[in-house]
This record gives sequence, structure tokens and C-alpha cells, in this order.
Amino acid sequence: MRVLHTADWHLGRTLEGRSRLDEQEAVLAEIAAIAAEEAADLVVVAGDVYDAPGPPAAAEELYCRALRDLCAGGRRAVVVIAGNHDQPERVSAPGPLAGRHGAVLLGLPGEVPPAREGAVRAGPGWVEIDLPRGETAVLAALPYASEARLGEALRDTLDPTALQTAYSERVARFFALGAARFRAGAACLAVGHLYAAGGMESESERPIQVGGAYTVDPAAFPAGAQYVALGHLHRPQRVAAPVPARYAGSPLAYSFSEAGQAKAVCIVDAVPGRPVDEREVPLRAGRPLVLWRATEGLPQVERWVEEGRDRSAFIDLEIHLDVPLAGEDLQRLRRMPVDFVRVRPVVSLSAGVAIPAERRDLPVDRLFDLFYRRERGHAPSEPVRRAFLELALAGDADGLEGRA
Repeated sequence: MRVLHTADWHLGRTLEGRSRLDEQEAVLAEIAAIAAEEAADLVVVAGDVYDAPGPPAAAEELYCRALRDLCAGGRRAVVVIAGNHDQPERVSAPGPLAGRHGAVLLGLPGEVPPAREGAVRAGPGWVEIDLPRGETAVLAALPYASEARLGEALRDTLDPTALQTAYSERVARFFALGAARFRAGAACLAVGHLYAAGGMESESERPIQVGGAYTVDPAAFPAGAQYVALGHLHRPQRVAAPVPARYAGSPLAYSFSEAGQAKAVCIVDAVPGRPVDEREVPLRAGRPLVLWRATEGLPQVERWVEEGRDRSAFIDLEIHLDVPLAGEDLQRLRRMPVDFVRVRPVVSLSAGVAIPAERRDLPVDRLFDLFYRRERGHAPSEPVRRAFLELALAGDADGLEGRA
């Protein structure tokens, strides 16, 4: 059988206030097209369907449409588990309707989907599916398992090593519960949303390990699994484990720490009792996130824009300057036909930059007034001036304490 593994859709996520829903719609359509082109029998979505417990209505609608497209009228099975960003009930809410199309939605550890006749059998921690081409898949399934979702504390200790051990043991027991259904003649898989020790993180993931307590030893993965489909880390990557295990990664780049990172889904060919074949299929939808480092200042940025560089991208601009950006320079940047998500000036006053003599001995509040007038065109209000002085005085106090 052929399995398509994806994860970390984060529907509803924005980038510095910019909606990504159009890109998310495009990439989910691309994933459905890949499932059709690759003749996938089963799609596994390893958590973080949404970016927040209360997603916008448009994100929920997109989730339902994606389920419909992936199920392809019942010709393909789909299994979805909740991640740490998800409200479990929102992930499983479409279950009664989605089940008619061949989807199984699991929000909580040990959750059993609604009973129904036909190709799907399920119990706490496991799902067994008869696929349309006559094959059977058995999945040990573990949605994100926090202490709250488990309904129990890990251990009465603050020792991080003991907490990690306790959590890994808990995960191993949950996986073993599902793996008890593994049998000859079926493809035996596991799916979990967790942080496996040794995985490479990025800035766009919300940490799930509390002081390392939720870090999972890969030895906790079920020994009989032919493949472990993981969610949480946004970089596609294999995990060093006793059994084949992989993060599919997010389908879009969600922070500039992922700039230049290839996005993909994983295709897994599983024959009962034999090692799987796995490969990545790259995703092309969505706008790239790129970093510009303009060491030659504003003229270099203007030259890149004239050349048409990264016209469709979201850009994080680091611009090196001898003097702070003036208000008119910021306006020039904003008028450029590119999307600067962030502008980070790096100012280095060189020896050749003269400070006007008439300003060298001015008090800090007067300097602030002059700066504010230049940038805003009017004097600062009294509350703004007071707030600045409080911060300036606090900074001076910290500096004095550091020198004491």
C-alpha cells in the first residue's frame, strides 16, 4: 500500500499580520493532487491542523474541504490526529460526517472515533482500516499528549531527567496499546505528534517540552512499526530511532528561520512484514521566505528591487547603515514593489560621521525631542516623553549597577 504522510498545516497562521490562507488553500490542493498522482491508499496527517485553539472560520472551512478532497469520495482513507496547537475537539468535530468519506479524526490520546460499520475498526490508541484495494493498515495513534490531555501528572518531581523518563515511558505505553493490534498480513504503522530527542527545531514551532519534560526517547516508538509518521517539527527530517521514523515537516515556511528550506510530503510504500520504501515529494505552492542582508545600504536594496529579485517573496531585510534610517528612507522602502515583512537597520557610526557640535552637549530629553520631530514631524506628547525618560533612566541605572 502507499501512504502519504503530511503534518503541521497550521491553518489560520499569519506572518506579521499577513494572511496565509490563500497559500494554505493552494498547498492543500497540491497535496491532494499528489495523493491522486501517486495513487495513495492512505493519507496520515500528524497533527497541528490549526495554528490556534480558536481558528478563524475560514480555516475550519478549509480543513473540511481538504478532508473531502483527500478522501476522494471514499476512494482513499485519511487519518488525522491533533497536535499541540489544536483544540482536540475542533480536530475531531467533523468526524461523524468525515467518517462517511473514509476519514478517522482523533483529538485526544486514547480517543475512540464514533462506531460505524464497514472498513474501519478502532479502539483506544489504535485504528484498523481496510483499504479500497483490499489491503489493511493498522495504526498505533497518539495525538499530542500533555499532562492536561492525559488527565494525570507525570511524576511528583522537578528533576528534568526523571520527568523525561516518565514521559517517554507514558508515550511507550500508549504506543504499545495500539501496537498490540499489529498483525501479520497488515501494514503496521504509528503516528504521533511529539518532540523526539535529536530532532532539529526552528523558530516557528511552539515548544511542547516543558523544560525538556516532553522530550520523547525514540526507543518509545513501537518495535513492530514499519514506519512512524511524526508531526511537530517543521523541517522535514528523519529521526534516529530503532524503527523508521520521520517528520514530514510543515507544507509552508512559517518563520524566517525556515528561509530556503525545502518543503515536502513523504510517500511511504509499505508491504506487510517488509521494510518500507520512503521518499520525499517536494511542494511548490506558497510564497518563499527570504533574507536580504544589504551590507551596502539603501542603494544596494534599490538595485536588487530594480533587478526584480524575490518579487513574489516575503522578505526579512537587514540593512547596514552609517546613520539611522530617516523617515523619508522608510517611506521609500515601503513604496518599493516588494513585501518587506521586517526591516532591521544595523547602524554602525564610523569615525568619518561627524556629530554636530551644537548637539554634543544637549540633554537626553532634548535629543529625543529633536529625533521625534525629525521622524514624526511634530513634538512628542508629554506621556510619550515621560515614558522615554523612564526607560532611559532605567537603562542608566542598569548600567551603573553593572559597573558597580
